[in-house]
Amino acid sequence: MDVAQIGAVVLAGGASKRMGSDKAALEWNGESMLGRITRIVSERCDPVLVVAREGSPAYRGLGEGQSDTGQINWVTDEKPGAGPLGGLVTGLVAAAAAGRDVVFVCATDMPLVSAEMVDELLRGLSESDDAAIAVDSQRAHPLAGVYRTRASGILADLVASGERRMLAAVDALRTNRVTLTDPTWLTNVNAPEDLHRLRVP
Repeated sequence: MDVAQIGAVVLAGGASKRMGSDKAALEWNGESMLGRITRIVSERCDPVLVVAREGSPAYRGLGEGQSDTGQINWVTDEKPGAGPLGGLVTGLVAAAAAGRDVVFVCATDMPLVSAEMVDELLRGLSESDDAAIAVDSQRAHPLAGVYRTRASGILADLVASGERRMLAAVDALRTNRVTLTDPTWLTNVNAPEDLHRLRVP
């Protein structure tokens, strides 16, 4: 697949409670975390859709529509209280409306994401799969994967039933688990100490 066929969904609607400030706006090597992620992902994906409610910290802080590197394609109709699973559904629906059958999905707290990560996940997606997600020695990472937009209906039914867990999406879909060549791509920054550990060699 080439850039004309793959979209991306970046989930940025979290409250950032453990961090104490909006993770999307955190500075990382001279740019915001969200700006870095959208820039890197755009090397492989178009459009890059950022899902966050208008009341979320990310949208309030960066909602003028600009990242450090250009226009952010905001998708702001995420339903309150639906969690990341609801955000994923919102993103898949928006990507399908933009004409994309496959999207790369990640969260806004993954500063080490790379274009090569997108490539490896795409290679793990067969025609019969609904999704291919990254796994490491500890767990599955449903917010580091590629999803077919056709899966939005199944996931919307989960959300309507009250489900909020992303792992429920893995169980509900035909999912391939992919071990990446570089597990550091999956690093999450959830609290100030996480950010400190990454910045200090």
